[in-house]
Amino acid sequence: MHFDVAYFVELLFSTKFLSAVWSVVWITIISMMIGVIIGTIGGIVLTSPLPWLHPFVRGYVAVYRGIPVLVQIVFWYNGLAAITGGAINLPAIAAGILALGVNEGAYMTEIVRSGITAVDRGQREASQALDMSYWAMMRKIVLPQAIRVAIPPTGNEVINVLKNTTLLFLIAVPEIFGTAVNIYSQNFKYFEVLCVVAIWYILIAGCYALIQAAIEKKFNRGRKTLFA
Repeated sequence: MHFDVAYFVELLFSTKFLSAVWSVVWITIISMMIGVIIGTIGGIVLTSPLPWLHPFVRGYVAVYRGIPVLVQIVFWYNGLAAITGGAINLPAIAAGILALGVNEGAYMTEIVRSGITAVDRGQREASQALDMSYWAMMRKIVLPQAIRVAIPPTGNEVINVLKNTTLLFLIAVPEIFGTAVNIYSQNFKYFEVLCVVAIWYILIAGCYALIQAAIEKKFNRGRKTLFA
């Protein structure tokens, strides 16, 4: 097999992927925001004194963690329009973001729940001794500490969402892999183009790793519990 080094270098430093890279970045950011919001609500509910809500959240988590992301993407783009008779017909990007975000919410629910349960029980008992309400305790005592626990696994989920954006190629969202397919379907330089795709994803993930490290450093600085 002949690897066209000149073409690889030319493509790597061209502007052909810039628009797709930007699309992947902001789709990842918005999808994670949706996932974090849903996950925070879900995690709080699962650890709340509202047991009648627990089955609904557990059901949501089980369903979305059990269905492949690709199936969810097709549902939001094609299935939703079919079951509503065309009344709801989402644009490809909106369907993709919803699919990735709602799916991520199921994983973030478990991450937030784990973060909350990891907080020392003595912190809660001390809060109750101060006559704090449950919601005040969560807001002022538990959640700030749970965030520290949740940050590392949340970073892993960001990378997962980033990689899952390649699945949006199926519904014609202009992301990195879709751009690559359009290029190598014309010149058949599969390996060269895919190497460029891999490098772009590694660069994006690497940049995020630096951000993640800075966030963890900030939250771990002067780490101490309120009632230590």
